[in-house]
Amino acid sequence: MLFHVSDAADIQRFEPRPSTLTDAPVVWAIDDQRLRNYLLPRDCPRVTYYAGAQTTAADRAAFLESATAVVAIEEQWLERVRHARLYVYELRRDTFECIDECAGYFVSRVAVDPLGVRLCADPIGELDQRGVAVRVLPDLWTLRDAVVVSSLRFSIIRMRNARPRSTT
Repeated sequence: MLFHVSDAADIQRFEPRPSTLTDAPVVWAIDDQRLRNYLLPRDCPRVTYYAGAQTTAADRAAFLESATAVVAIEEQWLERVRHARLYVYELRRDTFECIDECAGYFVSRVAVDPLGVRLCADPIGELDQRGVAVRVLPDLWTLRDAVVVSSLRFSIIRMRNARPRSTT
């Protein structure tokens, strides 16, 4: 099973759309393990990470503590996340191919009809149920820079919507 998260409750069919990351229009989906990265409003900037096979014990201790994964957001987004109503669409895997194993990204080059949809009215609660630590920070850039050079597996999403980097 794959998933697509939206703020729209009534999608009957996902049509392929152009993407800067693919050579043809596609329908995007995410696997269950990385669904955690998308249980937030679409435009919310975030730094997400988890341990992979190559992650060092020092990076596990420094970044994860006891969590299986972390989703970090800016404090200015916290209220929007708390009040988000997200719709998680279930999609059949048969027309999808994985294009990024670390991020859990799958694409289909043909239209896809959802098998079902469920409301996620408490994104933070669902992340907690999945064992994901939500970290709320005044700024994501310091964490982003540290995660990128660590041994962690990560996705950095919508940073164009983050607060500007501090120049001090």
